[in-house]
Amino acid sequence: MVKSPKNAKVPVFDAQAFLDSASVAKKVLAYRNSQKIYSQGDPATTVMYVQKGSVKLSVVSEVGKEAVVAILGPGSFFGEGCLAGQSVRMGTATAIVSSTVLAIEKREMFKVLHEQHDLSDRFIAFMLARNIRIEEDLIDQLFNSSEKRLARTLLLLARYGKDDKPHAVLREVSQETLAEMIGTTRSRVNFFMNKFRKLGFIKYNGGIEINTSLLSVILHE
Repeated sequence: MVKSPKNAKVPVFDAQAFLDSASVAKKVLAYRNSQKIYSQGDPATTVMYVQKGSVKLSVVSEVGKEAVVAILGPGSFFGEGCLAGQSVRMGTATAIVSSTVLAIEKREMFKVLHEQHDLSDRFIAFMLARNIRIEEDLIDQLFNSSEKRLARTLLLLARYGKDDKPHAVLREVSQETLAEMIGTTRSRVNFFMNKFRKLGFIKYNGGIEINTSLLSVILHE
């Protein structure tokens, strides 16, 4: 038997490669910008995985007011409520750019999570991280100004801290969507976006180019 080197690096489990494999029964679905993936009240029968693009999760109150719950990028699961007994979708999922999504039937997802512990660990870690994010969003809504909430949202959408790149470009994210996410009006978002641009925190260049110096808005008391 050939022994592995003492300091050999253990390969990281690639959830995308596994979900792409022939061993997992799924549908590959393509959506255009602003196309609904599912609507609030639809039957909840599948777990979804963002392969490419971005997806907005939103809910609408009984009086018709919409709130954006999350914006998800590649590598994100959503629609997992069906695994916890939800029979209908509690919100709406919409592609905000051209997106590719994997749809995995509930029964197949249960089977895969039971048999593939690496994927199960990845799935649980994602769910825990998203719950922490939701708690942070709630605290942000309760205690921070709309200016700080907008700065934080832009940095999160730009995946600040995920890599060493000093800039990230957000494409096709409207000011209306940003307003819904932070709980303010579009005019307030427009005011702060112009302020951020003048200060050099953002730049319009085929999208919204985010500079990590925007973090100073959040840190400033």
